[in-house]
Amino acid sequence: MTERWRLIVDDGASASFGLAADEWLMGHHRGGDAFDATLRLYTYESHCALVGRFQDVATEVRLDECDRAGVSVNRRPTGGGAILMGRDQLGVALTFSADRPGLPGLPAHLYTYLSTGVLDALESVGLEARFRPKNDLEVDGRKIAGLGVCRDASGGMLFHTSLLVDLDVPLMLRLLSIPAEKISDKVLRFVADRTTTVRRATGRGVSIDEMRTAVAAGYARRFGAELVEAPLTADELAAIDERVRTKYDTTEWIDQRRLEAADGDPRAQSRAALVGACFGPAGAGVGHAMAKTPGGLLRVYAALSGDTIKSILVTGDFFADPTTVTRLESRLKWAPAEPATIQAAVDAEVGSFGVAHLESAALAAVIVKAVDNAKRARSAG
Repeated sequence: MTERWRLIVDDGASASFGLAADEWLMGHHRGGDAFDATLRLYTYESHCALVGRFQDVATEVRLDECDRAGVSVNRRPTGGGAILMGRDQLGVALTFSADRPGLPGLPAHLYTYLSTGVLDALESVGLEARFRPKNDLEVDGRKIAGLGVCRDASGGMLFHTSLLVDLDVPLMLRLLSIPAEKISDKVLRFVADRTTTVRRATGRGVSIDEMRTAVAAGYARRFGAELVEAPLTADELAAIDERVRTKYDTTEWIDQRRLEAADGDPRAQSRAALVGACFGPAGAGVGHAMAKTPGGLLRVYAALSGDTIKSILVTGDFFADPTTVTRLESRLKWAPAEPATIQAAVDAEVGSFGVAHLESAALAAVIVKAVDNAKRARSAG
């Protein structure tokens, strides 16, 4: 039986509108039961810097440079790392019911399954792409698209792809803070060597519209779906604008995992000062640890009060159920600052899909290191 999918095409979305529309469609994935899924193929205004769901915006983005360049900054509902989006990057948002038959359970299999339309599209323009854990599509060993998945309380799922038709690498390096831990691999010495674009890989000026048509055809072919173009209605636009106003344009959303001083410009503060302002004065038992893991780059900040954990903040470019991270931080608050307690809390909260590609022992080890560093800071103070 042929499925009916809704197709939405739009261009030049603001950062807040583009994200709010994807999230709203996830919560209304059936389109009034008229469609089995919705495929939105769109571009952002040039340019937007978008951080992942669990990242500290001030760490991942050079906010002063974004201000100077007039580049808006916002936070995705999906995990992963900071990206630069604009008119030369195609946003692919697929929303559907989480109880859709045939959905793979393992994250790597789920990403491969949901990205088949993009893989088909790349093949149609002469490129052989494949999935690379934890969340990329690559051509000739270089990233050409980033993938993300999230699920909401209504039972809707959002699969998102940022497909690099072209990319201004110098601008990306100017605006995004790329940690050395992510670019120090001897085989990939420079950030430019880690990425490619459709235009670079094909050697011709493939347009956004050509790639958009190819992606739509790819999903129709791979999922046996009939795509019916149906733009957002006036009522839907009003609902999305309301979500922009109440969520995506608010500092509560954008800065929610940001370590910032209570007074003064946080961009002028050192990282140590930001941690101190958020968790306590320097030397009072504040520690930080960072590690590159199979699940992504983790940054953990810990503050102690005596022999207990006063505060824990887990940030990074990993993928997870947001409630898992919140519950873990809450469980550790005022818990004994001991490795066994930390490991037990992580084991209790991190399930097979709680934090994708990340073993509980690896996450616990970073938290223990942050706590140990907090103990050392207290002793030194």
